[in-house]
Amino acid sequence: MYLTMRTVWLLSVGCLLAIAAPRPATAIGWTAVVAVLVCFDVIAAPSPRSLRIQRSTARAVRLGETTTSTLTVTCTGRRRVTVQVRDAWPPSAGASHERARLTIPPGERRRTRMVLMPTRRGIRPADFVTVRISGPLGLAGRQASLIAPARLRVLPAFTSRRHLPSRLARLREMDGRSAVMVRGSGTEFDSLREYVVGDDVRSIDWRSTARRGEIVVRTWRPERDRRVLIMIDTGRLSAARLGDGPRLDAHIESCLLMAALASRAGDRVEVVALDVAVRAQVRGQSGPALMSALADTLTPLDAELVETDWTLLASTVRSTLSQRALVIVLTALDGADGESPMVHALGAVARDHAVLLASPTDPDLAELRADHASSEAVYTAAAVERDTVELVRMRNRLRRRGIEVVEAEPAAIAPALADAYLMLKAAGRL
Repeated sequence: MYLTMRTVWLLSVGCLLAIAAPRPATAIGWTAVVAVLVCFDVIAAPSPRSLRIQRSTARAVRLGETTTSTLTVTCTGRRRVTVQVRDAWPPSAGASHERARLTIPPGERRRTRMVLMPTRRGIRPADFVTVRISGPLGLAGRQASLIAPARLRVLPAFTSRRHLPSRLARLREMDGRSAVMVRGSGTEFDSLREYVVGDDVRSIDWRSTARRGEIVVRTWRPERDRRVLIMIDTGRLSAARLGDGPRLDAHIESCLLMAALASRAGDRVEVVALDVAVRAQVRGQSGPALMSALADTLTPLDAELVETDWTLLASTVRSTLSQRALVIVLTALDGADGESPMVHALGAVARDHAVLLASPTDPDLAELRADHASSEAVYTAAAVERDTVELVRMRNRLRRRGIEVVEAEPAAIAPALADAYLMLKAAGRL
């Protein structure tokens, strides 16, 4: 049951009557009349249970894009109904125009559409559909909250995919599809060609030069079918907000770009997300199936407010990889403890594999460090400066153990990581 504004105005008329005839019987009598009319209106209103509700929406949408949710209301009763509908979704679903007014003849159906523009990644389940049907007098009516199951998968935005074409072009150059070739300890022989000014003299094939009577050089291309293991840290540091989103979203963006690039390079990509336990993993996929599996697996992933177990990360790498591979760790550098478990664990991994650590940085730190407008701002700037010094020490410790470190703001960390991967591949270090 619910009351409308007509009931309020009707009671206001009773107040005027009580002023004109200030007796208790006036107020009591008028209130009783309004109560009787309200009860009649509620009884005469059609039951909301005679309505059948169905929701339909897209299975998934990328973060930042829009989709449409369609609500179908069917009248199964024998009376024509005018119904007010509220299609409820979580605030992060970005619903607009949640309310609608529909007039439905008996046995027919009406539809109302609502635009959804999610603001957070993850699975967004729909809430109840609240329906109101007023009585013939418009004073009151019946209300019910009906169940219409639906959920929307909000996939990662993957805005960094715009950087993929330029990185693939560089990969084609490295792969011998243009005149530019590379040489390194981890590269494969490709072909022979005539020497040109600027070629590395160490690439000269002296036997072929003697046979042909002209200087000939070997060309090389990066090895394929290497294994790339991407480890995503979902511990407490991944929950920190960097700009408009959590650090974990920057990790996922970097993971998607790296997976797309490495897969196109012919490498086998595996992804594991963990903190004190393994939260998600994708293995045995390649090509489009890999990207689809990553989107589905990483969509519901959330950061946990726990300290990451770096011993678990090291043991997971050992159990997953039997030969030398590239291990990419997406985490946050924490300079609070220079001899932290992270340094020891990643140092142990770096003895057997190439390790590349990517850490998104806070874009607001530079502004905080430069702000000296007040005493509080000066203390904040000093704290930022001290944290920066500690991070430099941490970075140097990691690099002394053979770990490559990539740092950039959230919007730039994915292409920076892709560039570091291509540099390692060009140098033959994979």
